[in-house]
Amino acid sequence: MSAHATTYVPKSGIAKWFEARLPIIGLVHSSFIAFPIPRNLNYFWTFGAILIVMLASQIVTGVWLAMHYQPSATQAFDSVEHIMRDVNYGWLLRYMHANGASMFFIAVYVHMFRNLYYGSYKAPREVLYILGVIIYLLMMATAFLGYTLPWGQMSFWGATVITNILAAIPIVGDTIQSLLWGGYSVGNPTINRFFSLHYLLPFMIAGVVVLHVWALHVTGQNNPTGIPIKTGKDAVPFTPYATIKDVFAVVVFFVFFAYWIFLQPNYLGHADNYIPANPGVTPAHIVPEWYFLPFYAILRAVPDKLGGVILMFGAVIILAFAPWLDTSRVRSANYRPIYRQFFWVFIACCFLLGWLGAKPPEGGYVLAARVATFYYFAHFLLVMPLVGLFETPKPLPGSILESVTGPGKQVGASGMPAGAAAAPPTKG
Repeated sequence: MSAHATTYVPKSGIAKWFEARLPIIGLVHSSFIAFPIPRNLNYFWTFGAILIVMLASQIVTGVWLAMHYQPSATQAFDSVEHIMRDVNYGWLLRYMHANGASMFFIAVYVHMFRNLYYGSYKAPREVLYILGVIIYLLMMATAFLGYTLPWGQMSFWGATVITNILAAIPIVGDTIQSLLWGGYSVGNPTINRFFSLHYLLPFMIAGVVVLHVWALHVTGQNNPTGIPIKTGKDAVPFTPYATIKDVFAVVVFFVFFAYWIFLQPNYLGHADNYIPANPGVTPAHIVPEWYFLPFYAILRAVPDKLGGVILMFGAVIILAFAPWLDTSRVRSANYRPIYRQFFWVFIACCFLLGWLGAKPPEGGYVLAARVATFYYFAHFLLVMPLVGLFETPKPLPGSILESVTGPGKQVGASGMPAGAAAAPPTKG
């Protein structure tokens, strides 16, 4: 990993003085400029940068919205409408924040599935991966709390359903529910507490992200082959190679993001949330945001309330045990033909659960949700341990360089395979 590492040397007197007292420029240089990365990274590795940019966007827009929002059961809905109609560019800030949550989860799901496919959770990256699971849990809590703040019909009843579910937890459930409610039901103290927590958690996420990036720089990045950097020819410096790719990916992602902001700003929400909260009228079908639908389907697949809560939380927590449940010595599913088939079945299962979560809990939908729930957990508890024991992986390349150039080829100083024909000079 040290083949491309360089030491930052300040040139001016002020830079030398500052670096001797707070070497932050040297830290940035070693972490984001000279840091060696595998030369075969594809665009799936750009979603880390996309997530950091989206987190910054959510924090900035959220802080600005908080300046105009009123966390009160009687004023919350009207204050959101005030933001939309009266605040300069308030509609843009709100649509960026509301749709930004969906974009955040799209990016994080791609990031998570990439980790599972390429085995980025395996040693020595277990702590890095577990920090990622913690970030995901904090994201889910933040998103749920934010969804309740507009105080429309779906916000109110979503808060009621979820806080009632928490009461099923033995011993501490009633206490947790009372602390969240601040009274005998969802009301004014509840929205105050949800607003405070929703404001706090993104900064906690930012703190864990710093640890996540730190852990990444200790162990180094995984790559599509799953084999480590062995020589300097296996790696390239982070800047400009990864930087250019990350910037391009962020721009493309923001074009996609802009489509939802300007052309379909309410498509990913629910129409009932434009109706003020009414405790006396229950919506015909209470559903969470789309990124919670798979877990909502798991919750409703179990007839027992406590069992549903256990499986719902267990569906997230089991992710943290993947490093120890996977028994294969090969990281990347590119070289695991049997596991790769099971992985795509798992992806289909997650999409199926998401679709079922939006359907009413009746008839064949419940049966399908139970089958999909069984496979979701079986993927971690049965497929990962057993396939790793009996599968015969494909031969791995000898190095990252070999996976890029092919066996027996070398890379010259220009970064091209040695012996490659050079372009003829052109006349000016």
